[in-house]
Amino acid sequence: MKKILVVISMLFSVGIALGQPGSGKADTTIEVSTAKYSVVTNRFVDNWFMGAGVGGQFFYGDHNRQMKFGDRIVPAFELHAGKWFTPGIGTRLAVNGIQNKGVTQNGSHSTGVIYDASQGLYNQKFNYLNFHADVLFNLTNLLKGYDPNCFYTFSPYVGIGYMITWEEPTSNVVSANLGLFNSFRLNDSWNLSLDIRGSMVQDRFDGELGGRKDEGMLTAAVGIVYKFGKKEWSKEKTTTIRYDNRKEINELREKVDKLSQDNAALKNQLANAKDTTVTDIVIEKNTLAAPVLVTFPINKSTVSNEARVNLGFFAKIIRAGNPDLRYRIVGYADKGTGSASTNQRLSRERAEAIYNVLVREFGVPASQLEVDYKGGVDNMFYDDPRLSRAVITIAR
Repeated sequence: MKKILVVISMLFSVGIALGQPGSGKADTTIEVSTAKYSVVTNRFVDNWFMGAGVGGQFFYGDHNRQMKFGDRIVPAFELHAGKWFTPGIGTRLAVNGIQNKGVTQNGSHSTGVIYDASQGLYNQKFNYLNFHADVLFNLTNLLKGYDPNCFYTFSPYVGIGYMITWEEPTSNVVSANLGLFNSFRLNDSWNLSLDIRGSMVQDRFDGELGGRKDEGMLTAAVGIVYKFGKKEWSKEKTTTIRYDNRKEINELREKVDKLSQDNAALKNQLANAKDTTVTDIVIEKNTLAAPVLVTFPINKSTVSNEARVNLGFFAKIIRAGNPDLRYRIVGYADKGTGSASTNQRLSRERAEAIYNVLVREFGVPASQLEVDYKGGVDNMFYDDPRLSRAVITIAR
């Protein structure tokens, strides 16, 4: 008798907990939280760009310190095309040139015009092209997070290339490139750019070996950049949808109220019995069995011994109650785990497992039971997916 009262009291406590405010609160609002730095990766054909620019550059070679800075500046151009793989990392292929200007002592690329007779220096001029591949790091997006409407971004880059001059004496050397690509947003498709780059090559590139270990160019070019394919990035989103389950909770409340009344009646029986030994409880004919929630491990439909104990008490009340009462066995699976077909199968097998225990082990008439299953569902109680891998048995 006391054991029955303990079990019924435990079921009563569970029912009260399920009925607390918040567990059955209706909420059809979709909550969206957006990650600051995370974006959805686009297709390969998206986020491409191409651009062109013009500006100025100066060449630093063996004797350029003897030449005035203003005399060394020449026009420059550049063309490039590339792709952003993320808002923070991209690559491009580029070519820039087209002329270098300096001074020479050995006559390499000399124009024949004396620049400084006292040092035997002649004006030097020759055409060249620098083909290079660069990796760009958009520090604005990497440090501040992606903002599609950001006006200014800066992207340091490093690259390796191949620099050639086809004028005698010809030269073909590997170049190292380091620069800063500044971008100013005009609209969704066009940006204004300022590209500042240093390029370094071997000392022999200008046809004259001197005291320097290397030579190179410093270039600054203003340009325009066109973006094609999908131009923006979609931020990753986490969406939570809470469903209205007030109907089920109200039904549970009604059953809990009935259970509370039955519990009070049992307590009165014990109080009136005094020294008399009570060997059984009296169950009224119209007594409803309290709802039973049986949970299962992931991908399992085996009923545990602990669940069988609770089902035994549940079955005893059904057998002693009104034979016209019907009970519904509903199986569920966790929507967040497994495919839709797997969850449909699991929810059916779980409901059938509870049905078999009640009928075959505890003698509940099959006519009083009906089996249903819902497949994979979102979290039904307390935002806990374990409570969705379950079977609920409740009076219809």
